[in-house]
Amino acid sequence: MTNLLDRPKLIIDFTSTKPLGEVVYVALREAIIKNQFKSGERLMETELADEMMVSRTPVREAVRKLQSEGYVVMLPRKGTYVSSLTIQDVNDVFEIRGALESMAAYHAAVRAADDEIAQIREFIETEAKLWDSSDLARTIESDIKFHSMLYRASQNKKIENLINDLREQTQRLRSSTLSRPGRLRFALDEHRQILAAIEARDPEAARDASIAHIERSREVMLGLLRYQS
Repeated sequence: MTNLLDRPKLIIDFTSTKPLGEVVYVALREAIIKNQFKSGERLMETELADEMMVSRTPVREAVRKLQSEGYVVMLPRKGTYVSSLTIQDVNDVFEIRGALESMAAYHAAVRAADDEIAQIREFIETEAKLWDSSDLARTIESDIKFHSMLYRASQNKKIENLINDLREQTQRLRSSTLSRPGRLRFALDEHRQILAAIEARDPEAARDASIAHIERSREVMLGLLRYQS
């Protein structure tokens, strides 16, 4: 298991009204999504329970739920491991995301209200300094916010809902791609290109800029997987 010194300590909210197993599940899932636990890493229930100051029962419940959602795999007589992302996994997710997000950008260029576009522009420029920092967690939140604003601007609730259904799967990929050296600066430029096309009310250019953005993210992720293998 990753040394505690190499990642933030798992902290759970003991004041929550949710069942303890659910609270532990959320903490573990967030740590996996943010790549605080690496693909293929073994999860030791006893060590996790000690770290979060709980018994093994809620940890076991959380691990079973994570297994059902594909975040971990349980191997008989070997233990529990963080599931590894495959090239097929990456291609599948980015294929769907590219189709949906390019559609959202296209419709945003046609349907978005002027004040919505102005708010996205203001958000990008306000957040620009953050993207030059080393605060990856906050930058990821900023990236999620930008895309969420873009989805809403499409004025198509079904597209927004479908993309949000992919949020947990894309979150883990987003953490990996944005952590690559230089990717933050290029991703911010790509956001600006998408917005510029929307501001120009050019749906084809907005769609193409969105597709290019997703494709570059996919290439970064595939390169990372090939390097790890």
